[in-house]
Amino acid sequence: MVYVSDKDNYVKWFSELSNKNVSIAGGKGASLAEMYNNGFPVPPGFCITAQSFDYFLTKAGIKEKINEIIMKVPDLEDTEELQKASRQIRDLIESQKLPTEMEEEILESYKILSSEKIDSIGVSQDALNILKNSHEPVFVSVRSSATTEDLADASFAGQQESFLNVKGDRQLIMNVKKCFSSLYTPRAIYYRHKKGFVEGQALLSVVVQKMIDSAKSGVMFSRDPVGNQDNIVIESVFGLGEGIVSGQIKPDHYVISRDLEIKSVKVLDKKIAFVRNSSGENTVVKLNPEKSNSQVLTEKQIRELANYGLRLEEHYGKPQDIEFAIDTEKTYIVQSRPITTLKAGGKNVTSKELKGNVLLTGLGSSPGIGVGVVKIIYSMKDLNKIQKGDVLVTEMTNPDMVVAMERSVAIVTDEGGITAHASIVSRELGIPCVVGTETATKTLKDGMIITVDGTNGKVYEGKVAESEKKEIKKALPTERIKLKVIVDMPESAERAKASEIDFVGLTRIEGIIASSGKHPLYYEKNDCLSDYVDLLSDKFEKIINHFNGMWIRSSDIRTDEFASLEGAPKKEMNPMLGLHGIRFSLKHPKIFEAELMAIRKVALKHPNKIFGVMFPQVISVDEVRQAKEHFIKFKTDNMQFGVMIETPAACMIIEDICKEGVDFISFGTNDLTQFTLAIDREEEDVQFLYNELNPAVYSLIKRVIGVCRRYRIETSICGQAGSKPEMVEFLFRKGINSISVNADAAYDVSVLINKLQEDWKASKAIENNKEELLL
Repeated sequence: MVYVSDKDNYVKWFSELSNKNVSIAGGKGASLAEMYNNGFPVPPGFCITAQSFDYFLTKAGIKEKINEIIMKVPDLEDTEELQKASRQIRDLIESQKLPTEMEEEILESYKILSSEKIDSIGVSQDALNILKNSHEPVFVSVRSSATTEDLADASFAGQQESFLNVKGDRQLIMNVKKCFSSLYTPRAIYYRHKKGFVEGQALLSVVVQKMIDSAKSGVMFSRDPVGNQDNIVIESVFGLGEGIVSGQIKPDHYVISRDLEIKSVKVLDKKIAFVRNSSGENTVVKLNPEKSNSQVLTEKQIRELANYGLRLEEHYGKPQDIEFAIDTEKTYIVQSRPITTLKAGGKNVTSKELKGNVLLTGLGSSPGIGVGVVKIIYSMKDLNKIQKGDVLVTEMTNPDMVVAMERSVAIVTDEGGITAHASIVSRELGIPCVVGTETATKTLKDGMIITVDGTNGKVYEGKVAESEKKEIKKALPTERIKLKVIVDMPESAERAKASEIDFVGLTRIEGIIASSGKHPLYYEKNDCLSDYVDLLSDKFEKIINHFNGMWIRSSDIRTDEFASLEGAPKKEMNPMLGLHGIRFSLKHPKIFEAELMAIRKVALKHPNKIFGVMFPQVISVDEVRQAKEHFIKFKTDNMQFGVMIETPAACMIIEDICKEGVDFISFGTNDLTQFTLAIDREEEDVQFLYNELNPAVYSLIKRVIGVCRRYRIETSICGQAGSKPEMVEFLFRKGINSISVNADAAYDVSVLINKLQEDWKASKAIENNKEELLL
């Protein structure tokens, strides 16, 4: 280990470093220094060296204590224990004082940075003092830069923390120590253990860099990662770049040739911007319509950026993914790294390339390619226009459209995100889908032939490829978590069976209802509920023929989703919070019992298969008791009683629900997230806030699983979150019994579960070996 021996080694300016100094400045610091010294417009800054970090730990005498805390963690797979150890280490590091000479060097460098006279290093001391003391402290970013960032294993990236808009000596030193301590986040400790790194082998540099108060910012690829690789692609927004990184703002999209010809400009409705307020905090502001729909970059700025992209690619010898910021006067490069294919669970930027005239760009929400004739749906009366093989184009789909969606070869919408109705249904049906194009219903015309690329979110003029659905790959066998599939319609059953999963974890009957053209109230009013029973039982029969069991959710019919069905009730003022789910069923017991009769009818024909019934939108124990009274009338030996956990109320009374004698519960994370966060995910203005991984949602799920495990009640999940790697890992550690996913996600989720199983077994083996050694 190289220790700091003199004052000059605590800090290194960008001008003193290059990309060969990763061991000193970490991956990020070395890359910034390399660009800075080769004439690229990088904001000035310095690096607190990795050796200074090691010296700080040694001088404080806490190295052994840190290792001791980590060694005492009984199981690094235990999230709670790992978080506890991490917090203890971080508190220990942040409570230490920096060595006096080290702190002085950092603060002196910060004063020089504030003076904007970086090139004054080396002038007389008196002159330098005047410069340092004649300026207000500047806002800086304080960013962790680990020495492991240059390794081939990308899992080290993003594990440490960075802090923006830091101002003043006290704030700077505090955040430097926070960066130091972030080498011991739970994720960082876990991955070093997983990859066989000895604690102390990885070090950390801290980059202190002048903040740019961005009027505009964005991302540039020196080679188009999803289209014609001869092109340069730039995406940009007003304000800070956080909006692009988080996906909360739809950026303008520019395509530039390698001779700097601007080939395409797509201006989107940005709606909001992230900006820095007077106290240095990031805040969201709503843009007025004129600003929101105006072009972010000028032609001069587009060409200037593209030129930087070409130069950076030439300098590094490989295509670059570049982040930039523009203040009122100048363009800055704030990061550049090689374009890489993201790992499982991330967006694949090197998928199959299509060449052609791109008409629309949106979010690719269901993979595959669809070629067909455009049919625009403005209202429910247009649904009959859709013939098999057409492309359904609309503002946003709803459950009334399911039958027409099944006939479609692809779907394109103006609105929506990856959890919108069109996305969810398309993924289950295996239909390519692009959502959030903004102008599909205006740009496209009935009768046009288009190619829809649901993987990359692009719509092309004419036929530029053959139609292809994403292949359903056989899921791997899993142990600690059982995988189930989501199947709503018989037409999806055979495709889902290709995953070789033998159990349906969710069948929603609303699609079956929509296919009949009649609302359940129609059957009740016209005294023909036996027809309703036959409709449901026939569809259930066709699904169960492919599987060993199925869980069926009783009807959950909102008045805004099935308004066109014959016999539908009047739309409520607030349908999401209105009469649907179990409350509708209990108010209309004849309809409720007809659904139970349909399930009983099929269960009796298949005595060796399991049929679970689960009841949605539960908020009270009384609802569970009443539902069970109806259920018992129709129960067979192979029928199970379940409850959907979709409301915060159900989470808070879960112990009382368990005491009522339920066989299983299943989380509906789409609704649970909406009710927990008070967000309608279909409302475009707040979609960016919708996140199933919100700590509040995690907390509720953790609570429910813990109580159900005590009562030995099976736990499952059937929302879209069940396919997200972060959620799967969380559920694995909390001990969920099963996860229900769309068939096209089954293989990827099974691979992840097996990886988690392997890591868990390995950690257990290490623990057992330790116990044997102690004996």
